[in-house]
Amino acid sequence: MLDYMRISEEYRYKTELHAHTKPVSLCSEITPEEIVRAYYEYGCDTLTVTNHLNPDWTPSRTDEYLSGYYDTKKAAEGTGMNVVLGVEIRFTENANDYLVYGVSFGDIEKMIRLIPYGITEFYKEIKTRENIILQAHPFRNGMTLAPLDSIDGIETFNMHPGHNSRVAVACRYAAEHSLLVSGGTDYHHPGHHAMCLMRTNERVDDSYDIARILKTKDFLFDLSGALVIPRI
Repeated sequence: MLDYMRISEEYRYKTELHAHTKPVSLCSEITPEEIVRAYYEYGCDTLTVTNHLNPDWTPSRTDEYLSGYYDTKKAAEGTGMNVVLGVEIRFTENANDYLVYGVSFGDIEKMIRLIPYGITEFYKEIKTRENIILQAHPFRNGMTLAPLDSIDGIETFNMHPGHNSRVAVACRYAAEHSLLVSGGTDYHHPGHHAMCLMRTNERVDDSYDIARILKTKDFLFDLSGALVIPRI
């Protein structure tokens, strides 16, 4: 029988992998100050800012894109909560979104320049041993399954309350194809923060830690307090 209390204590560090701030993500209603307050009060240890990088962005706006991360990082000063950088990118080829972890500030301009070329070319140019590239919410309406040789995995648990991400279908697809998995709240609107967190036995300090941990599969999902063990 699983010892829930022991597992919960061992995997006590809480990380949000998918969250958006305004005005960088136009669809978000949450300011950097508001997102920090919500996650700090919830007891989250690390917050990943994954603002949308879509075809509207140009290389000249790289600093503007990064301002969402920097403003959130500043708002978190003194809280003890860590803020790290991730990216949710969309290409001109379709409406798919992709999450990238293991990201440096210097990667953003190159990513923007690759938006017209699609996921296959992006994967060839951006993929390294230190990062991870996953298709976000691949079973929502309007999504197209990405070529398996152009992603490392998929986001299975996406808990945005305004979309049906068919998480059970996503979990089965990941298992059938031996894909790496992630999960996140996809936080945009007041009141639905921290619906899906990653729980780990170590503190997540940067974007590269996220990529490494997702690849080791040594983590749990926390769905509003219900712990889920990903299929190994």
